[in-house]
Formats: sequence, structure tokens, C-alpha cells
Amino acid sequence: MSFGETPITIIGNLTADPEIKFLESGQALARFTVASTPRTFDRETNQWKDGSSTFFRCSAWRALAEHVAESLTKGSRVVLSGRIRQHDWQTPEGENRSMLAVEVDEIGASLRFTTVTINGKRGNGAAPTGDPWNTAGNPATDNKPPF
Repeated sequence: MSFGETPITIIGNLTADPEIKFLESGQALARFTVASTPRTFDRETNQWKDGSSTFFRCSAWRALAEHVAESLTKGSRVVLSGRIRQHDWQTPEGENRSMLAVEVDEIGASLRFTTVTINGKRGNGAAPTGDPWNTAGNPATDNKPPF
């Protein structure tokens, strides 16, 4: 993680199936939204009550994007970690726009309320080689909105 990035961990549910697309470079990009809803227990009514949901627009790149698209569906409860990124762009009409989004580094199914079956590792399961902190050529570091 680079200096100045804001790390975040989110627990919530996917609001829709992930959308995946492949860029001209061949890199996969998955986009999805996670809703995180706090729950509190009301002792007077002896019931759980949902608070206001917060919606996080998320993106995952490369192999992670493909794994997200193949593994997760609407309603999937996930635990993810990533970085908050601000994306600035200009509309065709010349208006400046900005949005915050989460660039996902890790994501997995939450096992709090369900079980999952792991189908195995892709490839040979070996750790990636090279400098894991090298972001050269990473579309995630480009100044373009991924959404």
C-alpha cells in the first residue's frame, strides 16, 4: 500500500451480481456494490433492528476480478479489504465529477451465517513472483474512474 492511501475493511452483502469486463489490454475488471448495514439489539422489544445501510462501490482487477465474478452473486455476504480511492473526471459537457470507490485487495465469503465449499486453487497455487508493490502499468493507479 502506498503512502497516503486510506485502507478499509468492509463486511456486507453484494447488492447485485458482479459485473465483469475485459479491457483492451486483456485485464479483467469486476465492479460490484457492497451494502453494509449495522444491526443493534433492542432490549425493549427483544429484537434485532437494522440501521441505515452504507453502500460501497467496489472494483477488483485481474485474476481477483475473475474469481469475484465466478464465485459471488447478489446477496453474498463478504469480508473485504482494500483502499479508498478518489476518482476525478470531466463529463463530455465539461462538468467536473468526483467519486469515492473501494479498490479491493482481498475478498472472501463471510462464514458467520453460512458455509462455503472451496473448489481449489487456480493455477499451480504458487505465490506470485516479482515485486508485489510494483504498480507500473496498473490501471488502478491511472487517473481514470473505473466506473
